[in-house]
Amino acid sequence: MPETRTDPLPAETVDAVVIGGGAAGLNGALMLARSRRSVVVIDSGTPRNAPAEGVHSLLGLDGTPPAELLRRGREEVRRYGGQLVAGEVVSAAPAVPSADGDPRFAITLADGSLVQARRVLVATGLRDVLPDIPGLAPHWGRGVVHCPYCHGWEVRDEPIGVLAVGPGSVHHALLFRQLTEDLVYFTRGIDLDEDTRARFAARGIRVIDTPVAEVQSDGNGITGVLLTDGHVVSRRVLAVVTTTLARADGLDGLRLPMEDLPGGMGRRFVTGMAGTTEVPGVWVAGNATDLTAQVGASAATGALAGAHLNAHLAAADTNAALAAASSVTHA
Repeated sequence: MPETRTDPLPAETVDAVVIGGGAAGLNGALMLARSRRSVVVIDSGTPRNAPAEGVHSLLGLDGTPPAELLRRGREEVRRYGGQLVAGEVVSAAPAVPSADGDPRFAITLADGSLVQARRVLVATGLRDVLPDIPGLAPHWGRGVVHCPYCHGWEVRDEPIGVLAVGPGSVHHALLFRQLTEDLVYFTRGIDLDEDTRARFAARGIRVIDTPVAEVQSDGNGITGVLLTDGHVVSRRVLAVVTTTLARADGLDGLRLPMEDLPGGMGRRFVTGMAGTTEVPGVWVAGNATDLTAQVGASAATGALAGAHLNAHLAAADTNAALAAASSVTHA
């Protein structure tokens, strides 16, 4: 977490633990806290969009710095009694259920502390993997962008280069062509058929087949792309489709199903309606299951999962109350 404040872990079993304090996790926690559920958010403080200057295409909040958006979200969760803990989850696994069979989970943090919960919402987000091109990674989130809807307006009319990583890069190029008339497509050895080349030519997209050696820059950002033949193609912005991998560190004990997406696009947690999973008592929301979701969509999935989780708890509470009433009646 960017802030230093962290709440103490409760000794008693809480209704829900949310693993991940981004848009999805905080919105899920907000739904639960407003329903008077005891909820703890555990956040490692490494949001995917940290390098970005602002969150975009989010109605009413467009341009808000990511850290500021999270700060506001944490304040709102705390306002309704939710707790936020800075830490890294190293183990999450089912624990012994309650006497009536209600699920229980044990979540262990890197410092050895433990929190127990009736339900778990996984909102760990994802990790972007960039092509292994020297000089590329330091500019991630600034001169190196991946989403035309997140960063496109901010790089409009700049000389943009698209670094091909697979078939999806063709679509990527057409989207970024809407934002600039100066677009270069670096094939990087990936085959480009004649029909696509003709379509690119019709849109004024220049294709370069010479392999890329490195990304060049100065103190102000990217200046160009050095090719293996020694030529430098002047560019200010590079667009690339990243491989997106759901963050799963410390979650093996939950045995959540995962799947690889076609074409090496990434790996995600498999979920059903409202973020439900095959593991009773565990939900997943945000980029951990929807690798293409922007901040607004991630927050929405967190809210939906939180509401569904609360309904699940309400049913369990009612069943427990009915069983208790029945035992008194027959005593």
